[in-house]
Amino acid sequence: MKIFAIADLHFDHKKEKPMDIFGENWAGHEEKIIENWKHTVSPKDLVLIPGDISWALKLEDALGDLLKIEELPGMKIIGKGNHDYWWSTSSKLESLGLKTIKFLKNNSFIYDEIAVCGTRGWDSKEDRSNEKIFLRELNRLRLSLDSVTNAEKIIAMLHYPPFSSEGLPNEFFSILEEYKVSICIYGHLHGLAGHKNIKEGIFDNIMVHCVSSDYIDFKLKRIDT
Repeated sequence: MKIFAIADLHFDHKKEKPMDIFGENWAGHEEKIIENWKHTVSPKDLVLIPGDISWALKLEDALGDLLKIEELPGMKIIGKGNHDYWWSTSSKLESLGLKTIKFLKNNSFIYDEIAVCGTRGWDSKEDRSNEKIFLRELNRLRLSLDSVTNAEKIIAMLHYPPFSSEGLPNEFFSILEEYKVSICIYGHLHGLAGHKNIKEGIFDNIMVHCVSSDYIDFKLKRIDT
């Protein structure tokens, strides 16, 4: 089993949200992602998708995009992003009956003794105007990590980076350290302005990857464990 990751798919099966307004590199981005996916991932592989899956506002409208992902090779674990307004209760997500997609929500999944945990996270700007959301997301990360049993390694999926606006590890990163997470992947940061704030590499024994789709040229990134 190989593990791949990509965030910020921003799929839109209704074609109502053209992404090339954010840069020429976004033109045809869905086709780029799907084409690379088909040539890269095998049915036995695992694909981690930490948020911003679909532009849909309601679950029924997101189903077209989820089915598109369902048909692609591999088993997929999906987390919530800040634009995933369609995200619903666990029971409603599970009732979709998707066979190759698992939803990460206060839970965890084990594959070949590797645990996958995580939550959306939140912007850690110092003004903390949304401190309630920030604290709630910290708790959800703990709930996800607490659900792990009998894993050799832990991979954490966050949508937001686990760093402050100054590039320093924030409270989310502290929890990852506490639970001895081995790998952290995140997305959310786009364009030249966002990519300037990307931090990758080993920080306090945690390997950190940014997998925002435009940052990795809309090609799935192999995550070595």
